[in-house]
Amino acid sequence: MNRFLMLVFLAITPLLSFGQEVSGTVTDSEGTPLPGVNVFEKGTNQGTTTDFDGNYNIEVAPDGILVFSFVGFESQEIAVDGRKVVDAVMTDGVSLSEVMVVGSRSPKRTATDTPVAIDVIDVGDVSTQTGRIEVNELLQYAAPSFNANKQSGSDGADHIDPASLRGLGPDQTLVLINGKRRHQSSLINIFGTRGRGNTGTDLNAIPASAIKRIEILRDGASAQYGSDAIAGVINIVLKDKVDEFTGNVNYGFYNTNADGTFPDGTPNTDGNRLDTDRDGNQIGDDQSFDGGSLKVTANYGFGIGEEGYANFSTEYLSKNKTLRPGFDFRRGFGEASIDGFNFFGNMAIPLSDNTEFYAFGGRNYRDTDAFAFTRNNPTARNVLSIYSDGFTPRITSIITDNSVSAGFRTETESGWNIDISNTWGKNLFHYYIKGTVNASLEDLSPTDFDAGGHSLSQNVVNLDFSKYYEDMMEGVNFAFGAEYRTENFEIFAGEEGSYATYDVDGRPITNPNTQQQPIDPATGDPRPGGSQGFPGYGPDNEVDRSRSNVSLYADAEFEFTEAFLLAAAARFENYSDFGSTINGKLAARLKASDAVNIRGSLSTGFRAPSLAQIYYNLRFTNFVGGQALETQLSPNNSPVTESFGIGPLQEETALNASLGFTANFGNFTATVDGYYIDVQDRIVLTGNFDAPQIENVEAAQFFANGVDTETVGLDIVLSHKMDLGKGRLSTSFVGNFNSMEITDVKNGRLEEQIFFGERDKAFLLASAPDSKLALNFNYNQEWFDLGLGFTRFSDISLLDFQMFESVADYGSLAQQVAAATDSYEAKVVTDLNLGFQLNDNLKLNIGSNNLFNVYPDQQDDWTEAGGYWDAVQMGFSGAYYYAKLNIQL
Repeated sequence: MNRFLMLVFLAITPLLSFGQEVSGTVTDSEGTPLPGVNVFEKGTNQGTTTDFDGNYNIEVAPDGILVFSFVGFESQEIAVDGRKVVDAVMTDGVSLSEVMVVGSRSPKRTATDTPVAIDVIDVGDVSTQTGRIEVNELLQYAAPSFNANKQSGSDGADHIDPASLRGLGPDQTLVLINGKRRHQSSLINIFGTRGRGNTGTDLNAIPASAIKRIEILRDGASAQYGSDAIAGVINIVLKDKVDEFTGNVNYGFYNTNADGTFPDGTPNTDGNRLDTDRDGNQIGDDQSFDGGSLKVTANYGFGIGEEGYANFSTEYLSKNKTLRPGFDFRRGFGEASIDGFNFFGNMAIPLSDNTEFYAFGGRNYRDTDAFAFTRNNPTARNVLSIYSDGFTPRITSIITDNSVSAGFRTETESGWNIDISNTWGKNLFHYYIKGTVNASLEDLSPTDFDAGGHSLSQNVVNLDFSKYYEDMMEGVNFAFGAEYRTENFEIFAGEEGSYATYDVDGRPITNPNTQQQPIDPATGDPRPGGSQGFPGYGPDNEVDRSRSNVSLYADAEFEFTEAFLLAAAARFENYSDFGSTINGKLAARLKASDAVNIRGSLSTGFRAPSLAQIYYNLRFTNFVGGQALETQLSPNNSPVTESFGIGPLQEETALNASLGFTANFGNFTATVDGYYIDVQDRIVLTGNFDAPQIENVEAAQFFANGVDTETVGLDIVLSHKMDLGKGRLSTSFVGNFNSMEITDVKNGRLEEQIFFGERDKAFLLASAPDSKLALNFNYNQEWFDLGLGFTRFSDISLLDFQMFESVADYGSLAQQVAAATDSYEAKVVTDLNLGFQLNDNLKLNIGSNNLFNVYPDQQDDWTEAGGYWDAVQMGFSGAYYYAKLNIQL
């Protein structure tokens, strides 16, 4: 009925008005007509929409202004000036002039006039024009200071990629969805990974098909958004498009042609040393391709009432393992396999002219599978009757991520915007170890175990107020609000055989003085308990801990003149487990000319220790130079940790400063921003301390506020567009230059080289590479587009397991460091994408990531991961070839 009345109204309005009739056609930048574009006369109720061919007809005043708007395109205004035909070309995608949410609570702020640096990434464009299948991979090549790494041999980190901004930790970047805080993963990285000792947010749990754009605030923002925002904020804006179906089918695979030798007996899916992979294919130099990946996505939205919408996305991903040359003790070196399913929804329902209810959330499910280190004979860790030639265990996991956010937004008669919401999320990580054995059970041992796992849940209640005053100065925005957050971290036990050590009678050992542990006849060593590859969590490891947090904030933006903007923010937070903190921020923007803005900021920040860093504990097998080392990671609140002189974890604190400029000269846009970040009391994972006081353990590790760091860097984003022939050429350059220095190691009375030695320092510094530079060309015409990208990853250095040898074997510490240094020279990766518009509804993309199959420099057999390479920015899987069919209905 409402639609009928609207049609009647639009039909009779021209008969009642006094003006002239204007018609025209609305197209996108490639000349394709756009149906459904809203067209109205500014300052009136006169409006219409374009038909299927992009045509419109409207009666307006001769001196009127037409406004054209369409979801996914930039709105524009065109003066009629007495003309009877007014055509419009809509700029597709998100540009730097798109109105932002993150970094400014003002409704009038854009990316180029904010006082801080913001990247805006149109995920629709990026995901369509590349074969990359995960959000981390998309951002790795699109944002200047974003870094993510694939891991191998790092337990849970093989399944969730650590990611960071500006070389800081994964847990020093806050992630928002539609402006609401996203929960972190329950996984804490404990091996030789980037982000070692950190937790982080799993961006890959969010389907790319559900994302409209990603806003990356590259500036300290704890005063605005709270804990974790030391490096910046990533805000994921979900799609709200209606009456359109989009989807794609993406298939790709890797080239296995890596220099080096695949070890004989590469494991199959059961962990046995066979020369076939999980699908029964031959492994080695004769196999040309692996890592086959299939991804299928779908997105559809429908309208609710006049202004509401409901948009839903789903993704299915199946990715096989990659296997690359390793050494004899690491026959399964490569990326994990993944089978996953994603579902996300985003909706808004108008309740009145000024009030709406909104909700969004989803579920991510992943079944992952990765190889651990090989157990070669002779070893007490194998049972010959089960694995006669040794075995390579598999660490598999079921990861589920659930989240939902709901709230009400309203605007009062006095102009105040009020937003009240509740956001809940939970990450569950459950380990299943396969192709393994509990050696202490000998012939009776199963070959797979439920090893338990961990979970992290978070609930956030927000109440936000904001108002924009157009008539005050040149514009003033006030915002304030409150947040109440609760978090819960759990570790739950697996089945008994995954963690227990059994005696010769097959009973769990509870009294080592009266019970005898089985002895391996080949080595004469006691047979260890627990599942090989990853010992399960037992009752002694179980944790169920919670905390709460209350925060209050206020921020304001003052445009004193059209040229000068000043922003200020302050935030108070109180945690139930360690106390309170206050942080502030000042930022300013000066319009040096119509085309150039100068901007800068100064802020303090903090990050609360995660519950996992405080309470996580595990007894595990750490392979050091191919030799097994039984290690105990002790929780921060334990007497063992206190006995080593390590105190309770406190918050990290930070000082951020930035200075830069933006320039916009027609088709050329530039942003250049320098930054300085001083972080005190960074939480790190210590080295291995001798621990003879802990039964059946050789070493102990701890979390501690261990180091101070200073980071200085420069972000550059340049873009240019021009007409070329019948098409349009877009060129962009993004670059990050970064330098981190460890200014202090807070080892107290403990030996520095054990507490946080040269090897640990190298891992931390490698998380902040010296540079990443990317040059991208995109050419588009009516039926064809081409994308060509060059990304240069800078050199990094890591220290391998030779650092665990005796210094005396090398003569001095300096000589040992030189011998243990693994240098990875700078490399350039080339990406190529070809797009063919088959018809109005279908588009085919084919291409390659890392077209020329470039690998990192090969290292010796002391590497952390036991393969030819460590986890480095460019990855270690080589060239990836793909085809993608995009559907739009």
